[in-house]
Amino acid sequence: MANTDLIYAVIGAALLIGSILPQLLRERVLSAPIVVVGVGMLIGWLMPNESQLVDVIEHAELAERMAEITVIVALFGVGLALDRPLSFRGWTTTWRLLAIGMPLSIAGVAVLGWWVLGVTPAVAILLGAVLAPTDPVLASDVQVEGPGKGEGDDDEHDEARFALTSEAGLNDALAFPFVYLAIYLATKGPPTEWIWTWLAWDLVGKTVIGAVAGWAIGRVVGVALYRVHIGDHRLVGYVEPAAAVATLTLAYGVGELVGGWGFLAVFCAALGVRAVERTSEKHARFHEFIEYTEHLLTLLVLLVIGASFISDAVFRLEWSHVAVAAGVLFVIRPLTAWIALLGDGRLVLPERLFVSTFGVRGVGSLFYLCYAMGYFSEDDGWSLWPAVSLVIVASIVLHGAAASPAMTALDRYRRRTKAT
Repeated sequence: MANTDLIYAVIGAALLIGSILPQLLRERVLSAPIVVVGVGMLIGWLMPNESQLVDVIEHAELAERMAEITVIVALFGVGLALDRPLSFRGWTTTWRLLAIGMPLSIAGVAVLGWWVLGVTPAVAILLGAVLAPTDPVLASDVQVEGPGKGEGDDDEHDEARFALTSEAGLNDALAFPFVYLAIYLATKGPPTEWIWTWLAWDLVGKTVIGAVAGWAIGRVVGVALYRVHIGDHRLVGYVEPAAAVATLTLAYGVGELVGGWGFLAVFCAALGVRAVERTSEKHARFHEFIEYTEHLLTLLVLLVIGASFISDAVFRLEWSHVAVAAGVLFVIRPLTAWIALLGDGRLVLPERLFVSTFGVRGVGSLFYLCYAMGYFSEDDGWSLWPAVSLVIVASIVLHGAAASPAMTALDRYRRRTKAT
């Protein structure tokens, strides 16, 4: 029988370690997510009975909700962190990664899953969609630092950081239509009966609704905070940072209620708030609060992923799963992102290589897989868990270890280029 008191003690100790590590391991090869996933693995190995209480397969709905909350908090934080105004020209690199790189990546992973794992086309497309989102949390060393930090260098001059951050903010939402493509293929019969509905509603309609709803909520909240005065002071002066959480939950709920993609609504709400008053120091306070909340939630999810990987997935790993993980991390993501960025004059060659390499997979993949379990049979859906969990763990370890050295090398290259 599981000892719940022991679980509380272990989780508390793990969170304490995780809260201390970011500063101690800053700019080092070993990162806090790597250590916390390792602690989760130790829990799964040394406490098999206790780890069953957080097993992803046994408690898919709990894992889905944990991942969902973590993703929406992270998306709002990413939106607040971006100093660059939203525009077609200014976000060219992002649009390339989303419109070209993401569909190519989904197709590549689907073909790999169908060929190597021998799954059905619907399950193969699900695998591609699940592994499409890049994580907005786990590679903080290669993303923008936040509102006003670095004197604007991150957003205005560091195109590589901006591209990875903005891509992660949007592709967590834009993976949803492709998850539904897999669901429809598995449940609705021949594509001729529903493909136009999917294109018009799931791919375009819900995307537009989510973006517009989120942007409108962000603008309304921003105007209320920065334009409404109480006496001699603006309303924002009386608002606690927790109002950021209220805004993101409002945006997510309304975005879903009106028929849009809630993840996209949250990200666009953050952009809308920033657009009203871009330079206020309150953005930094809101972002800091969101960052702390996001960090805590991420540590909890990483513990779950690590424990579930050891207690379940690792015993079902086969060479085919390893081949899929290697293909996703070392071939498909780098190749598809490289193709998407061809001809992009904003990035020099080392920066293009950097962006192509650091497509970290993480919490979003866990959410989408758990979400899809409500539509797929357990045999079909959970057959992907060993491969998906291996991709997540390997990405956390490899990208987490390489992020600081790669960023240092890129900065050194830029300084040499400027000097000459």
